[in-house]
Amino acid sequence: MAHKTHSVLPHTAPLEWEGDLAARMVEGLRAYLLRQTEAAPARRAKRWKRGERAVAAKRRELRRLIGAADQRLPAALQLLSDPTHPGPLAAGPGYQVWALRWPVFKNVDGEGLLLLPTGRTRASIVALPDCDWTPEQLAGLAPGLSPRAQFARRLAESGCQVLVPCLVDRSDTHSGNPAIRMTNQPHREFIYRAAFELGRHLIGFEVQKISAALDCLTADGQPLGVIGYGEGGLLALYAAALDTRIRATAVSGYFGPRQTLWQEPIYRNVFGLLEEFGDAELAGLVAPRSLCVEHCPHPPVPGPPPETPKRSGAAPGGIATPTATAVAAEFERACRLADGRHTFSLLASTLPGSDALLARFLGDLGIKGRLKPQAGKMRRLAPLPDPAARQQRQFHQLVDHTQELLAQAEFRRRDFWAKADTTSVQSWQQSCNWYRNYLSKEVIGELPPSRLALNPRTRLVYDEPKYRGYEVVLDVYPEVFAYGILLVPKKIRPGQQRPVVVCQHGLEGRPQDLADPKVESAYYHRYACRLAEKGFVTFSPQNPYIGGETYRVLQRLANPLKLSLFSFIVRQHQRLLEWLSSLPFVDPERLAFYGLSYGGKTAMRVPAILGQYCLSICSADYNEWIWKNVSTRHLYSYMFHAEYEMPEFDLGNTFNYAEMSWLIFPRPFMVERGHHDGVAPDEWVAYEFARTKRRYVLSGLGEKAEIEYFDGPHTINGKKTFRFLEEHLNWGGPEAGRAKQGGSAKRRTGRPAPRRSGRV
Repeated sequence: MAHKTHSVLPHTAPLEWEGDLAARMVEGLRAYLLRQTEAAPARRAKRWKRGERAVAAKRRELRRLIGAADQRLPAALQLLSDPTHPGPLAAGPGYQVWALRWPVFKNVDGEGLLLLPTGRTRASIVALPDCDWTPEQLAGLAPGLSPRAQFARRLAESGCQVLVPCLVDRSDTHSGNPAIRMTNQPHREFIYRAAFELGRHLIGFEVQKISAALDCLTADGQPLGVIGYGEGGLLALYAAALDTRIRATAVSGYFGPRQTLWQEPIYRNVFGLLEEFGDAELAGLVAPRSLCVEHCPHPPVPGPPPETPKRSGAAPGGIATPTATAVAAEFERACRLADGRHTFSLLASTLPGSDALLARFLGDLGIKGRLKPQAGKMRRLAPLPDPAARQQRQFHQLVDHTQELLAQAEFRRRDFWAKADTTSVQSWQQSCNWYRNYLSKEVIGELPPSRLALNPRTRLVYDEPKYRGYEVVLDVYPEVFAYGILLVPKKIRPGQQRPVVVCQHGLEGRPQDLADPKVESAYYHRYACRLAEKGFVTFSPQNPYIGGETYRVLQRLANPLKLSLFSFIVRQHQRLLEWLSSLPFVDPERLAFYGLSYGGKTAMRVPAILGQYCLSICSADYNEWIWKNVSTRHLYSYMFHAEYEMPEFDLGNTFNYAEMSWLIFPRPFMVERGHHDGVAPDEWVAYEFARTKRRYVLSGLGEKAEIEYFDGPHTINGKKTFRFLEEHLNWGGPEAGRAKQGGSAKRRTGRPAPRRSGRV
């Protein structure tokens, strides 16, 4: 039994928490994010400005957030007909119905129907169905909708030219690769996942399709309007916020507060949205043009398609109708943000497409007179388009577009990094400060520095012949804390300062997996204990990627706030480094990082941002990370699995793993790789590491970047990596007498001493 004086570390309070501290950590992060989400509208209101420049800047930011970034092709509306039945598909009172196609990007078209007046055209309208409705249903050519909800047909009967696009639906028919694995991800989610990593979004793709349709319709000179229901209502609102050619907008079955965005389908997730925009702010960008909002039942979406033995991996999330009170409050906010310069109206209905909505919408377009009666007779003239084949084309065109963007990503990263100065190590480090800040703020998301005292609490949990182990808790934010296990070798001489290795667990891991002397994990092999036996101080932090769906929901909460799990992990490690540096037996200039799997993912991001880590080892994770997140052709891709939190917005055009390692440079960096590790093939790892190694070699520091391949699986090997730690931390063990007794960090590590400010 340990002596009472060792029950806590000196200058710390006793740790008295009981129960599962990992679960408590996740709950604390959740509470923090929920508070920030509820406070988001107030933060937005403080930043809102109505000036012309401010509004233009907000439109540019919105366009970036939804990935509406690809150059559209010139307008070219193409009316289609069956060779055996040339001409329109159908005719109604005063209009014809045509199948049509229009170009959007290279190899990406919009498809749908055009309801074309036979007489004078009074307005040109893009009518957007919910994504599970077909254009034929909205036009009254196919069953499934009540005559009242067929607002495309009813607008055509009032003398308008109406274009009805096909939207990507929520079925999972094509989501996957039959040669690899099929999933139950809705089509919208499957495209979202690939697009998000590349700075694009399905919302942006479909808004671009709307704008491309408007490009075709503007030639006639009539006033332009956009109307939509459900997912079509979402797109109508976003399109009108961005495209000032739209004179009138009607949104049905979509409007309200977005504080529950994290509970909606993931294909609505927009990184940073709630820091800049709720529905009220989007309406504010529509002003002073007209907007009519109809509160009616939203499309009921309880979740993704059901899992089956052969299909799984979709993210949870559904659509529910907000209360009338909530919609009215958001609408009132919109009116205040528009500062009286608007023509907004709010209606209520039990079904979408009410007479009141359509009459108001037509009035906003300058069309006077009573709305035409419902359900005019229509004559079918030709076979209708095959909706399943059209959906398949629309889906695969966008999937293929993401794969083309994936092929371009390495060249976009090259252009992004063009201003990094390679003339010397010092100039490289200086120019990389901008990239480090970009990674922290724009990709990972940056939390404010903690203003709390560290308030360390500890308790003895292991007393082994060569070391003692302590559980440690440090404060970060209210309810947010850092936690882990510190192993302190015995017989540290007075005044001696030891190097520290921070040992990071992977997915669903715990510090005990690495640092409990009685736990033998097939992945970790007690490597924190083994390093402590060699005389290193080790710390094994708890990272919050634990608890199954519970931690993935944190990512959903964080993303709309321009945050991620790693926003918290960075700040937790910053506090950890601050505390470790204060310990009398720790050398603050020899703090190393060594993580496996998700801990290897941490090894790429956290030391890239926090310069106080003097070296980093990435085990069982390093690879061509963008391929792994986006590719629909490789079995290693996350596209086919449940890890829906993996994509990081626009990472593909800014930072792959080599670029992250360039932010670690010139500090020592190592990769540990088992030949049988299913994370990625050796070829991916070698290809990406060659880019890391080149940066070190060309700067004359090639010996500071190493890779070890070993004949093993997804595990800590602990051979060359241990030697790498001993060499670059200048540690030969207690018996060798090589622990630090003075001297500069630059002499030991080949780099200037790290800044001690602790700033990100």
